[in-house]
Amino acid sequence: MAKISGDARRLRIYIGENDKYKGKPLYHAIVLKAKELGLAGATVFRGIEGFGANSRVHSARVLTLSSDLPVLIDMVDSIEYIEKIMPFLNETVTEGLITIEDIKIIKYRNSGSNEQEKTDMK
Repeated sequence: MAKISGDARRLRIYIGENDKYKGKPLYHAIVLKAKELGLAGATVFRGIEGFGANSRVHSARVLTLSSDLPVLIDMVDSIEYIEKIMPFLNETVTEGLITIEDIKIIKYRNSGSNEQEKTDMK
């Protein structure tokens, strides 16, 4: 994969850890769909505390078996690729928050870029 720079979009999806899609964690289904559609990547963050539209605070400080902690899925890609995943999100995210921001990518390299970096440094 080549270096890219320029205009892009950041997509953030705020859901609960216990949200499901077809019996599996929703965050996992979203990551798999992003991979299937060829997006550059997706990262899932598990929050230690938060609340949403229902105003119930969920916290890792309370030791329970099912704490339903906040989850954030973060993706950055071209406008075209972010738009590809939107129909899936509209179908599957029944509770939560989805945000999109226009951003500018400064640089991106995949894990195979170390050889190129070594060459560039000579």
